[in-house]
Amino acid sequence: MQNKTFVAVAVGLGLISLSACGSVESKSSADSRTVTLVSHNSWAVSKNVQRDFEKQSGYKLRVLDDGDAGQAVNKAILTKDNPQGDVFFGVDNTLLSRALDNGLFQPYTAKGLDKVGAPYQLDKDEHRVTPVDYGDICVNYDKAWFSKHKLTPPQTFADLAEPQYKNLLVTENAATSSPGLGFLLGSAAQFGDDGWQDYWKKLKANGVKVVDGWEQAYSQEFSGSTGGKKAGGDRPLVVSYASSPPAEVLYAKKRPGTAPTGVATATCFRQIEFAGLLGNARNPKGAKAFIDFLISKEFQEDMPLNMYVYPVVRGAEVPAEFTEYGPAARHPETMAPGRIAANRDQWVKSWTSLVLK
Repeated sequence: MQNKTFVAVAVGLGLISLSACGSVESKSSADSRTVTLVSHNSWAVSKNVQRDFEKQSGYKLRVLDDGDAGQAVNKAILTKDNPQGDVFFGVDNTLLSRALDNGLFQPYTAKGLDKVGAPYQLDKDEHRVTPVDYGDICVNYDKAWFSKHKLTPPQTFADLAEPQYKNLLVTENAATSSPGLGFLLGSAAQFGDDGWQDYWKKLKANGVKVVDGWEQAYSQEFSGSTGGKKAGGDRPLVVSYASSPPAEVLYAKKRPGTAPTGVATATCFRQIEFAGLLGNARNPKGAKAFIDFLISKEFQEDMPLNMYVYPVVRGAEVPAEFTEYGPAARHPETMAPGRIAANRDQWVKSWTSLVLK
């Protein structure tokens, strides 16, 4: 969802990945001792936590970064008969039905699943995926820019279409990016089936800029991010996450007293991320051990300051500095999985025609 050099939700860490076993070993031998995780480019874990998994399980962890979440899911579906790995992490509630309908995963009931909150278990009857984290996709704003221009930052979806915010917003492509899709779904939840297209017509007329993925939007186009400043980004509004501001604070060379970015709190859409055992995985036993680890208290408490997301396991503690600068939205937009499944593809098609053409 976020993090990698200032990723999905802010700035990042590089992916921690280990190569497979040495070339002198047979492939089957290497496969049996290596678990390959396929993920979006926001995957991150502390080195000591990864070492604990490897020590406790006896498996080496190898990580394949397949780009933005939307791209990673699409690629996993295309390669499902001969998957790149054993576990996929990063499919969220906006894309879940696409993955399930295409038979991407095989069922597995993870150990410790009883400690995961019921609202996050969207496939509880079949257990094809395991909830891992949640967060909120929201518009972020550059505090310094708005202060300099003596302009009040927008707070709602409707605000973004007002003339004073013309040519200020950058968002991700809803067809290729999970935050972009989440923002589209949030607008559909806000304005309804009959109103979201008119809303996007207004945004387009108001100069919204669309880029392929989160990394480009946040770290290049957004004037308020560390990466955006270096890249000369000139858009003071970006679709990102409610947890991007704490990342800006915690990864700063000199930590500021307050976050340099803010969140338009009435533009948020709740995102839940899942992991699943890939069909035809070469190492299903290792994959199951890794999925169990993802909902262990150790990993769940490691996530907030690595991937800037919230744990789904009851009792997992969240660091104070994370919640201080990036509390979860109190009233995010949500959408039932069935409604997403029934409308997503048509909405994306209509959105693409309306906004990109």
